[in-house]
Amino acid sequence: MKDMTREVIKKLILGSVALSPVLLQAKDRPNVVFIIADDISQDDFGCYGNHVVKTPNIDRLASEGIRFTNAYLTASSSSPSRCSIITGRYPHSTGAAELHTPLPESMIPYPFLLKNNNYYTAQAGKWHFGPAVHRAFDRYTDENGYDNGNGGEDLWIRFLRERPEEKPFFFWLASHDAHKAWGADTFKITHDPDLISIPPYFADTPETRRDIASYYNEIARFDYHVGKVREELNRQGVLDNTVIIVMADNGRPFPRCKTRVYNSGMKTPLIVFWPEGIKSKGVNSSSLVSSIDLAPTILELAGISIPDDFQGVSLVEIFKDPTEEVRTAVFSEHNWHDYEAHERMIRTHDFLYVLNSRPWLTNGGPADSKGSPTQHALNSLRDKGLLTPAQADIFIAPRPYEELFDIENDPDQLLNLASSPEYQTELQEMRRLLNNWRLNTGDTTPEDLTPDWYDRETGKDLKSDKRRGTMPGVQLN
Repeated sequence: MKDMTREVIKKLILGSVALSPVLLQAKDRPNVVFIIADDISQDDFGCYGNHVVKTPNIDRLASEGIRFTNAYLTASSSSPSRCSIITGRYPHSTGAAELHTPLPESMIPYPFLLKNNNYYTAQAGKWHFGPAVHRAFDRYTDENGYDNGNGGEDLWIRFLRERPEEKPFFFWLASHDAHKAWGADTFKITHDPDLISIPPYFADTPETRRDIASYYNEIARFDYHVGKVREELNRQGVLDNTVIIVMADNGRPFPRCKTRVYNSGMKTPLIVFWPEGIKSKGVNSSSLVSSIDLAPTILELAGISIPDDFQGVSLVEIFKDPTEEVRTAVFSEHNWHDYEAHERMIRTHDFLYVLNSRPWLTNGGPADSKGSPTQHALNSLRDKGLLTPAQADIFIAPRPYEELFDIENDPDQLLNLASSPEYQTELQEMRRLLNNWRLNTGDTTPEDLTPDWYDRETGKDLKSDKRRGTMPGVQLN
């Protein structure tokens, strides 16, 4: 396998990823700073309409760049999502579809292609890829004895300052904010629980409000460090020719959000700022885009040919015209994350469709949210028989095998239309599109999926042998 990997890498460097002759000069090639948050849903930044959370630095980037309103992840789990983003491939096509699965050596991260085309590449903060990605970076924090700090941002500015000046650069800056457990309640910026709006699938209790306020505190800390990155780039005189991308790896770490394929789990904030390259400032794009589209986008901006096996599409045309459409649908998946799972989702402009091959299991969210005050408040309502249908969703078993939602009229995905006679035409079309995507990308539904490692009610470790089952998709080594 290692010999095969070397041949693949050699072919990519010498063949399909040759540097475009029109972008040979470093000064003509944009720098890229990719900033990724941990566990934040799209509507939890101020520029996406949240009037409580304090994100002035991200909001400023959005006001001077492009804000994508229909950007979707391929997984609402940290490592599968990140491995997908860095390879431009769907999780079941990476060999790392499940949480905490390292990316195989046969997968080529796009920063590796940048590095081999004279970019200086560096990573600081959360890793979550496995050792095969080390080769993609000239400098990285994984296994190097660095202290990233409680929020994961402590080395961002230091690494930016210590870069070589003669090369264009790519930085992957990864936060731990806003992953549980909370660590920003004593940071510079805090939030008032009484001002928070509660989603209909949570219980409106004081403990839920405090829980969300702590989550917002982490988002504010992330925003603070985003602002410091901008300040440093400006101080170095490279801000104008630097593409800054801000997004998150999956939805907020709350029940019915993280790990789920609804908007609360898969719809990500995505802001792109580039003074020299984006002429229309402060614009919104409602075009459907996927997180796997970022890899080909960045390579195209760098003048590097896009490998044929990338499954995303470049967004460069949207940078020129925010109304441009580059795809008609986005796709996401939910595989093992603490518990056995296998869901597939397709979102078009009008509908969101979910296929669940494990309908007999509950879908309550990750283990790290089970002990949260928000979860406890829902448990209390359940025990009293007082749950609304929206709140009851995380406890239901069996679940629907299929779900269909009208996005315009039901933005929170609360009313399943799959059994409605009026929507059978749409249901059949969504089935067809999802099935075609699964066939074209080699997706599978193994019988021997990884079993639960944690208790579905409490989130506590089952102390099992931690057996891995068969991951969906093509098996890679």
